[in-house]
Parts: sequence; C-alpha cells; structure tokens
Amino acid sequence: MEGLASFGLCFVGFLLFAGVIALFNMIRVVPEYQRLVVFRLGRVLDKPKGPGLVFLIPGVDRGVKADLREQVREIPQQTSITKDNAPISIDFLWYFKVLDPAQSILQVGNFETAAAGIAATTLRAVIGGIMLDEVLSQREHINNQLRTRLDEVTERWGVKVTNVEIREIVPPRDVQDAMNRQMTAERVRRALVTESMGDQEAAKNRAEGTKQAAILQAQGERESNILRAEGDKQAQLLRAEGFAKALEQIYNSAKTIDQKTMTLQYFETLKAMGMSPSTKYIFPMEFTSMLDNFLGKNSKG
Repeated sequence: MEGLASFGLCFVGFLLFAGVIALFNMIRVVPEYQRLVVFRLGRVLDKPKGPGLVFLIPGVDRGVKADLREQVREIPQQTSITKDNAPISIDFLWYFKVLDPAQSILQVGNFETAAAGIAATTLRAVIGGIMLDEVLSQREHINNQLRTRLDEVTERWGVKVTNVEIREIVPPRDVQDAMNRQMTAERVRRALVTESMGDQEAAKNRAEGTKQAAILQAQGERESNILRAEGDKQAQLLRAEGFAKALEQIYNSAKTIDQKTMTLQYFETLKAMGMSPSTKYIFPMEFTSMLDNFLGKNSKG
C-alpha cells in the first residue's frame, strides 16, 4: 500500500508538472512591436496573433514570432570592380521593416540571410556599371539603386527595404595617392585664385581711392578758384565804388572852386617848376588868359 501511495503521489506530481508546462506553452504574451504567426496542425492561421495574451493549444498550435520594428543590418566590406576595371572595397548598411509577418516566414527560410546575400550581389552589379569617379562622387545615386533593387526582391517576402547607406568606400592605393595629389593641387589653385582676387580687389580699392582723391582735389581747386574769383569780383566792385565816391567828392569839391583858386594853383605849379635846374620853361596857353583874368579881377577889386 505504501508503494502504491508513493507511486500515486509521483504520478500526481508528474501531472501537475506537465500541466504547468502545458499552461506555459498555451499562454503567450506578445509585445506591441511583435506578432505571433500561429501554425495549427501545420497550417497557418489567417491572421497573426497579438499584441497581448495569446492562447495556443498545446501539441496542436505552434507560434513563430515576427518583429515589426525597423531593423538595420551591416553588409561587411565587399570588393567590387568598377566599369573601368578599378577594384574598390565598399561596406554599407541596409534598413528594413516587416510588413507581412506571415509572408516573411512562409516565403523564405531566413529572409535576413537571403537579403544580405542579395545585397552583396546587387552591390557588385551596380558598381560594375559605374565608373570609378562616379562611385566616389555619386553615393546617393548608388544608395537609391541598391535600395530599389533590394526592395524589388524582398517585396515578395513581405519585407520593405526602407533605406540603404554606403558607409565607406576604399579605392586602390594608387587611386588614393592620385586623389591626394589632386586635392593638394586644388588647394594650391584655390589659394592662388584667392590671392589674385585679393590683389585685384586691393588694386581696385587703390584705384578707386586715387580717383576719389583726384575728384576731391579737383573739387577743392574749383571751389577755391570760385572763391578767389568771387573775392576779386568783390574787391573790384569795392575799388570801383571807392573810385566813384572819390570822383563824386572831387566833382562836388570842384564845383565850389572859383577861377582865382585855380589861378593860384597854376602859380604854385610854376613856382615848383622854377625851382627846377632846367633852363627851359613851358607855359600853357591858358596861362596868359588866366593871368589877365586874375589881374583884371584884382584891379576891379
């Protein structure tokens, strides 16, 4: 009886343990960013389950998780040959997102591995049709071509390739040396161009300064000449006014002088002439008439 009781206890414990395992397998908690594709007796159900609690029938249902978040994967360096037969190494990142969880599981065994292989072969095909200079200068164009071709393949898997970004392009050593020499020459050329443009601007500024100085000097001389002319004009006007006033005063004074006063002035002049050492004397014709007039007027007086 004791052996039977212990066997019964073991059997009950086993049933409890199996029940716990079955319960654990029957209840799944699906996060918001995941979906659970359920296979019931090998056939997929119409719609993926989740998010939240999902109940599965133990031994009948099997659930496969699918992540709906945007994922990024790295494609390691791949050696590709350009159209002009230059070997280059390129590595890039590709971004994808699962749009149809069921198709991403049903259509391909491991879509990430498959997509990585397609990405490597697609890269070689794209680079093989482009010249080396275009590979180095047209990264955005290559990114778009890779994204388009990858998306065409992964679309049937229910996966959307959202972006492709080339991370590094390593050209051959001789090409790198040539690029370095080209960049050095370009820097020297830019420095020379900048220096010549500076000299040109300086020459223009100097010429403009000389021009402005000459204009200012000419304007100064013109204004100075105008001021001198105005001064001469004013001086001449003042001198003319002074002469006019002097003549007017002389004329007014002459009107008050009588004939005797004029005769006396003649006598004074003759007296001054007589003091001269000259032996010749010149008398004006009016002298006799003035003398007669002077004597006559005196006799009458």
